[in-house]
Amino acid sequence: MVLDKDRPSTWKKYDNTFCTLCVANCCRMPVEIKISDLVRLNLASEDEALGSVKKLAKRLKKEGIIKSYREGTEFFMLTQKSNDDCYFLDPKTRLCSVYEKRPDTCRSFPAIVGPRIGYCPSLRK
Repeated sequence: MVLDKDRPSTWKKYDNTFCTLCVANCCRMPVEIKISDLVRLNLASEDEALGSVKKLAKRLKKEGIIKSYREGTEFFMLTQKSNDDCYFLDPKTRLCSVYEKRPDTCRSFPAIVGPRIGYCPSLRK
């Protein structure tokens, strides 16, 4: 069976060595983030976070940082590049350009969040 990031049934049981040998397949999946992530990433100020979230979402969408905002869940969907890479994935190194400040979703994947918890769409270099 061939691994397919869009088919979690093909994923491998996660092993912490995967990340050092991977081509960042998980960084080609849609990423939902919260307002606290935007503040940590310095994409929003504390004042903006306490103010109109709709206004903030409109600004971030105009800047091309987010694709959408869902008021009911308060999740912002990060924009993906045309090749599906994460907005923050460096195309040459295949490493996260904001790793120390990365969103909670990324920090928790695949151990706590994801379509198949404990499994990873890892592809080796």
